[in-house]
Amino acid sequence: MADGHAPLATSHFLDVSRSISGRAWRERPGDATVARSHQLAHGLSEPLARALASRGVGVDHVEHYLRPTLKALFPDPSSFTDMDRAAEILIDALESGRPTMVFADYDVDGATSAAQLVRWFRYMGVELPIYIPDRLTEGYGPSPAAFKTIRDGGAELVVTLDCGAAAYDAIASAATIGLEVVVIDHHLMREDPPAAAAVVNPNRPGCQSGQGVLAAAGVTFVLLAALNREARKRGLFSDERPQPDLRQWLDLVAMGEVCDVTQLVGFNRALTTLGLRTMSSWGNPGLKALFEVGKGSGPASVFHAGFILGPRINAGGRIGRSDLGARLLSTDDPLEARALAEELDGLNTERKAVEAAVVEEAAAMLERGSNFNPDAPVIVVAGDGWHPGVIGIVAGRLRERYRKPVVVIGVDRAANVGKGSGRSQPGVNLGAAIQAAFEAGLLMAGGGHAMAAGLSIRPDSIPEFRAFLEERLAGEMEAVGVEGVDIDALVQPRAANRALWSEFQQLAPFGPGNPEPMFALAGVRPERMMAMRGGHVRVDLVGPSGDRIKAISWRSAETPLGERLLAGGGALHVVGRLKPDDYMGREGVQLEIEDVADPRMRTT
Repeated sequence: MADGHAPLATSHFLDVSRSISGRAWRERPGDATVARSHQLAHGLSEPLARALASRGVGVDHVEHYLRPTLKALFPDPSSFTDMDRAAEILIDALESGRPTMVFADYDVDGATSAAQLVRWFRYMGVELPIYIPDRLTEGYGPSPAAFKTIRDGGAELVVTLDCGAAAYDAIASAATIGLEVVVIDHHLMREDPPAAAAVVNPNRPGCQSGQGVLAAAGVTFVLLAALNREARKRGLFSDERPQPDLRQWLDLVAMGEVCDVTQLVGFNRALTTLGLRTMSSWGNPGLKALFEVGKGSGPASVFHAGFILGPRINAGGRIGRSDLGARLLSTDDPLEARALAEELDGLNTERKAVEAAVVEEAAAMLERGSNFNPDAPVIVVAGDGWHPGVIGIVAGRLRERYRKPVVVIGVDRAANVGKGSGRSQPGVNLGAAIQAAFEAGLLMAGGGHAMAAGLSIRPDSIPEFRAFLEERLAGEMEAVGVEGVDIDALVQPRAANRALWSEFQQLAPFGPGNPEPMFALAGVRPERMMAMRGGHVRVDLVGPSGDRIKAISWRSAETPLGERLLAGGGALHVVGRLKPDDYMGREGVQLEIEDVADPRMRTT
């Protein structure tokens, strides 16, 4: 342990089998022999070496993990099915001047993918127009109507980014009107791909790339490498126009990977790590303007990408004009970037208000007696008029509250359709369940990832859909069992300091596949409790020796966890993440509370 103490010798960390939020605490599992090798070979502290081992870092991979490089981890573009074919088609279009359009999803991953491809072609002297479908009127992905509009506008080739892998009807219609389609995607897809000229997707059955964790932004970056290779083969680079250094666009890749909540392992971890460094120079005018509008400070981090920049980019697709994010990230004009950033910032403020109203209404609906079955493995909640641009965020908020997969459906009675979005628990593949519901004929459309999915449904099919999901996911939720909190180290308040935070920052960036270190404090008393605006709880945690650490619990004031903190009283066990606290230049830390347990309340 970081302070020389060890957890109690039980099957649960600090003997917590069920915390105030209903979770079991456990030491993050790792191979002790591997941890010892890390410690000796690399001069690491025991807690840090154990944290590496518990994240699956083998004895030969520490260097690549702590200091990842593209040279060591970049995959061969040819290992992606159809990647070489896609590059040939695009370079043919470049050389012949064939009218080409980018078609991208309206979220951050789509916008960052579009901006990468636009910027590569701009470097080569060609400006590619972008088509982003409207979330409300067109929905997700390509449609026959959208492709007809593109073809009528003169385009002969369209590249779909972060969408298209499931657009069978749209791509079939494109062939009838003389529109060639190249698909660049990462979503789960069926065995037989749509009939496009090329379908590049690491999650395509049979793809040998081994890069299924990439977001579309990462797949697009590999496409740029394939374009460089094909263009070099054809002699398109010269002293006047040398081969572009793709690393200049890694900031866009990192944005897509972080905001699409991908697994930060292997090549994906290298993209994100190096991308955040590139972002810190703020060379992209759009990101720079958005960072300034969002009042960000310091070097770029996962927090900046996921909580300052990402939500504002997404706001255009959620409640504003869907193309704003892609335009922002593609522009080289600082004045245009500033205007777009300010517009997106205003839309994000509006989005927060809409989101809060839907969360409140959905929670009230669920907590009306018969509407909520605590034993159900999944929650499906629907409401008339809920804005489809915020239902995904609402599903995430409800998942945090109820600790089970949640699907939120906004129903448009006039159109007789419901648009739904779901968020899942670790270990429960919601995307596969949604795909199965579609194949069973319960949905108009549906698909996604293990942790997130989207759908369209007729309102009268919602009860049957709910029953289908409950039956489908019951076994997975049972296998997952009681949700756990994995803990890296037990510390005293005096040891939970800036030095400890700095040491563990060697593991950053954090996200799925590389969880942020979790520290436990045993027997600390809450003092100076304060409920803050937004439902947050601020508190000092005081150890047995009188040492204290500042702590905050987000959006918890009306939950059992927040209520227990605000009640004060006896000592508690607390688990959380260390965060820097640089207010007034103090260079300290605070604990961002994840969970709380009362040692006097034993629950088995």
